[in-house]
Amino acid sequence: MANKQRVVVGLSGGVDSAVSAYLLKQQGYEVIGIFMKNWEDDDDSEYCSSNVDFVDAAAVADVIGIEIEHVNFARDYKDRVFAEFLREYQAGRTPNPDILCNAEIKFKSFLDHAMRLGAEKIATGHYARVRHNPVSGRHELLKGLDPSKDQSYFLHRLDQAQLSKTLFPVGELHKTEVRRIAAEIGLPNAKKKDSTGICFIGERPFREFLNRYISKEPGPICDGTPEPGSRGFGRVIAQHVGLSFYTLGQRQGLGIGGIKAKGAQRGGGEHAPWFVARKDIQRNTLWVVQGHDHPWLKSFALKAGDPSWCAGEAPPAGHYAAKTRYRQADAPCALVLEPGGDFHLRFDQSQWAVTPGQSAVLYDGEVCLGGGVISGAEAFDIAGMQKT
Repeated sequence: MANKQRVVVGLSGGVDSAVSAYLLKQQGYEVIGIFMKNWEDDDDSEYCSSNVDFVDAAAVADVIGIEIEHVNFARDYKDRVFAEFLREYQAGRTPNPDILCNAEIKFKSFLDHAMRLGAEKIATGHYARVRHNPVSGRHELLKGLDPSKDQSYFLHRLDQAQLSKTLFPVGELHKTEVRRIAAEIGLPNAKKKDSTGICFIGERPFREFLNRYISKEPGPICDGTPEPGSRGFGRVIAQHVGLSFYTLGQRQGLGIGGIKAKGAQRGGGEHAPWFVARKDIQRNTLWVVQGHDHPWLKSFALKAGDPSWCAGEAPPAGHYAAKTRYRQADAPCALVLEPGGDFHLRFDQSQWAVTPGQSAVLYDGEVCLGGGVISGAEAFDIAGMQKT
């Protein structure tokens, strides 16, 4: 490039962003690295990896031969991501803060900062792709080429302005190839394991973390396994520590592993696991059922609000595919739009543990169209698709 375009890369300390920076430099861009510090409440905690990650990011920048800047977005994060996270949990829903972090911090605060540095574009190590559609004139968000690593689900709230300024260099690669490149060029984090867990919680126990911010309100755990009205339905089998600490479909940490369903055969060997199936906020009651295939865990439809569409407007009603949680296979569905912006999805096959607060993300083939926040599952019969 005669006049090098400046690209600011979010260097997290991980291998994906490191290889992204390397590839961009190889392509002739002027690359500047930014390490984003989004959380600072417990820097000295054994679970907080921020300091280690910055050392790794700085070592990567040194090997690649680029500048790196340390930028603190902790206040923005607390105001625009963490506060919403707590509100949702206190309301009994299960939010996905990584989605909000991408929309509000990585592709807003970080993007604004990069533009002030004179950048043409920003880049991150997400496994996704962006392309310009010459027919519509719009930028489209596409799945990453590695199906096991695709992160378009977490990026579905990006709009046209954000997509037009974004590059995802590793979105065209498989993870094995990314690690191969990192090892080949001698990056110090070539074998560093992928980060897991919510972005600000890291590896710490989730319930322990939530305990600091949300008060406990213990209440009954009731058995919803038998038919309503039958013997044993609604019996109290344990106490929960607070509805905020549980999510639909949860199996671990219920404290009822040894209890059998009412009427189960004595000495009958192994019994089916228990799952969280419903949360009754008004009565502060947690309902659990036994068995992965219990009807309460299956839904043929859902309603979602707070929509965000990559094109800037909702796609036309019709048949698409959707994910109601990350790492789920695309599920064929029909999109039904409401005048106010909310929408319904009606699925060909029942969906397991559809969870209020999580995101329903819509796809047209490899194109991510956007989505919304699930407000609740709905019951429809399969034949007539009528609400029951």
